Amino acid sequence: MARATILGATILALSAAMTACVIISGATAQTTTVGTVPDYAALIAAADRTDADRETDKRRDPAKLLAFTGVRTGEKVLDMGAGRGYSTELLARAVGPGGVVYGQNAPDLSERGKAAFEERTKTPAGKPIVALARPFDDPLPPDVRELDLVTFFFFYHDTTYMPVDRALMNRKLFAALKPGAFLVIADHSAKEGAGATVGKSLHRIEESTVRSEVEAAGFKLVAEGDFLRHPEDTRDFSMQPPTKPADEFVLKFQKPQ
Repeated sequence: MARATILGATILALSAAMTACVIISGATAQTTTVGTVPDYAALIAAADRTDADRETDKRRDPAKLLAFTGVRTGEKVLDMGAGRGYSTELLARAVGPGGVVYGQNAPDLSERGKAAFEERTKTPAGKPIVALARPFDDPLPPDVRELDLVTFFFFYHDTTYMPVDRALMNRKLFAALKPGAFLVIADHSAKEGAGATVGKSLHRIEESTVRSEVEAAGFKLVAEGDFLRHPEDTRDFSMQPPTKPADEFVLKFQKPQ
């Protein structure tokens, strides 16, 4: 009888151990989905995206842009100069319900812009979005830190004619990121030698100017994207609004480990 009791207890213990293993294994399988690379093409093809966003896709090539950022599920992202939220929503779809995307705009964003952005936050795809109305050189609340990614799409040039301390802005972005995390900037190319002088007139900025300003904050350039390049661009017409294809640079910077 004692032997049967011991045997029964042993079987129960083994069964519990196996169950525990299954639970642990299941938990591991679930957690590995955090930080995985989403299917960017599927996100862009989602049926609930607006016609206006699909029209913007034609000149932004979002699948390649998202792939270049490397944004993953569950990440914490800051989208600088979010505007009406085109790129913010794409990033939100990529990080999914386990992540968060802070969409930063200056407090004086137009009422139409604010309304359009707020509308996105009310949709299922926009649930990970948190709107921030803050200056560019102080873009985050003090409790938001350890970001995985910062994006700055086609708006860096605007900060050249706004009351923005760009050196301070770049230092703030550097401080907000985790070591090893990335800042990705895309913008419209200005002519060589134009520097930051045509931000308001042409809505462009010289690539080397962006690079030198960002690197001065401690970032290291680690990749350059050529998928939005148009070498035929004369770079002498305004991008507000865009009337024809323009040369655009995409730069990926990293905060050193």
